[in-house]
Amino acid sequence: MPDKVIVVMPARNAESTLRKTVADIPEGVVDEIILVDDCSTDRTVEIARELGLRTIVLSSRRGYGGNQKRCYEEALRAGAGIVVMVHPDYQYDSRLLPYMIGFIRDGVCDVVLGSRIRSRREALASGMPAYKYAANRVLTLIENLAFGTNLSECHTGYRAYRRDVLESIPYHRNSDDFVFDTEFLAEVVAFGYSIGDVPVPCRYFDEASEIRLGPSIKYGLETLGVVASFLLNKWGLKRDRRLFRE
Repeated sequence: MPDKVIVVMPARNAESTLRKTVADIPEGVVDEIILVDDCSTDRTVEIARELGLRTIVLSSRRGYGGNQKRCYEEALRAGAGIVVMVHPDYQYDSRLLPYMIGFIRDGVCDVVLGSRIRSRREALASGMPAYKYAANRVLTLIENLAFGTNLSECHTGYRAYRRDVLESIPYHRNSDDFVFDTEFLAEVVAFGYSIGDVPVPCRYFDEASEIRLGPSIKYGLETLGVVASFLLNKWGLKRDRRLFRE
């Protein structure tokens, strides 16, 4: 089924937000939801099963990137033609799914990102911490210059992919940590896939997962490392195996 749409949810301790996230998904848009649980210590797995989600429980902690790897493996195995990652923390607005899917289904884009940055006022009003907004703007500018893209945000966790993108990109070589998303974006560019983004309202609140200051600094430095590797590879100075087909 080439147009089968599967939503994947990399989850950890999402019991307080999972029901709201699933309820937000428009009826009839998604064929299946797969939740991969990264050793939650709350009722995430129990609630996911109550909701009828296909639920995969990891036997040991894999991290955000490691969880995504399993999400995509399961989605491809289930016959997905389009895969959308939706965080189960209710931060991103799932009502935008039809639009993101439509750009891929109609052949406009191979990858669609849900951007939280339409304006500074809206981003800050949503509760995004000022230091995160500033870091997001600086890193996105650097990445756009390096990758030759014009994305409004490179650090969203709301992403939709055409099946062949996931089949061809060697994402198993990527980090198991948060920088997985940056590596994946660099690979999408290196492989010549088309990327678009759509504005997506977001919500910041206590239950919504976010990277704290220390890990945020680490993530920022690792992102700059990915950019440097991309440029060195592009200029033929140092080969990066993540940017070549398996």
